[in-house]
Amino acid sequence: MRAVVITEPGPADVLQIAERAAPQLKAGELLIKVHAAGINRPDVLQRLGKYAPPAGASDLPGLEVAGEIVDGDLAGTPFKLGDLVCALVQGGGYAEYCAAPVGQCLPLPKGLTALEGASLPENFFTVWSNVFDRCALADGETLLVQGGTSGIGVAAIQLAAALGHRVFATAGSDDKARACEALGAERGINYRTEDFAAVVKQLTGGRGVDVILDMVGGDYLPREIDCLADDGRIGVIAVQGGIKATLDVGQLLRRRLTVTGSTLRPRSVAFKAAIAAHLQATVWPLIEAGKIKPVIYKTFPLDQANQAHALMESSTHVGKIMLQVA
Repeated sequence: MRAVVITEPGPADVLQIAERAAPQLKAGELLIKVHAAGINRPDVLQRLGKYAPPAGASDLPGLEVAGEIVDGDLAGTPFKLGDLVCALVQGGGYAEYCAAPVGQCLPLPKGLTALEGASLPENFFTVWSNVFDRCALADGETLLVQGGTSGIGVAAIQLAAALGHRVFATAGSDDKARACEALGAERGINYRTEDFAAVVKQLTGGRGVDVILDMVGGDYLPREIDCLADDGRIGVIAVQGGIKATLDVGQLLRRRLTVTGSTLRPRSVAFKAAIAAHLQATVWPLIEAGKIKPVIYKTFPLDQANQAHALMESSTHVGKIMLQVA
């Protein structure tokens, strides 16, 4: 099969097309003929040599795919050969064939193309796990999304808004802030020209938000504490602003605040399969009803994965950057 390999750690042009053997299936896995794959920030970090794949995972980049089931032990599963599915994987998505644990595969939502379906898994698994499981966003509560025009930001805004929550989001320009509002945010905040903490406090009558989805870390954390409601929760999923922060721990104590974090890639198949079940029960019907829509910014062929990575690193996109494989 044709696949994108990381020839050495470095800039985007270290991504090259190579011939690789198709994956050898393990117990409980399906072989997917990949039609499309998503580009995600962890792929960039892996290319830079800053995020090694978990033990036993493919060394090829790519954490989400959609395509046709062409092999695997299908007994006792809801799938059959030829079904179109999308899947979350630990690696190997930038290739013509990819192995995926059956528990991490979901049927393509009705009405979506494979390209659109491939844009869903990494972001919606991550958002569900952190916003709704770890941070337990409940009915009537409010959400602040940092980085609202990223793939994860777009998913978080749409999902929380579709479930009836007030949502606020930060972005790096006025145009991107307005894009967040078009997706369902009550207010997009340009973090370059506005103090997001002050805006949030104003919009909530001084109360603050209940949950913050944070992809920045660093010096954002103390500012987030300032705009968190009592009993509020912060879920950290990336550290683009740095790995160190100074917090007023007294506020954590007095106001019963929670700061938590997680990475999804190394978690067990059983853990991810439980998330998949929640997505199919709660999120897939919203997608099929048109209340949540894939937002694809640009699509590249497999042999232009380097250009896709360069675009990701420019941070000029709104929504998903994709690879068309077949």
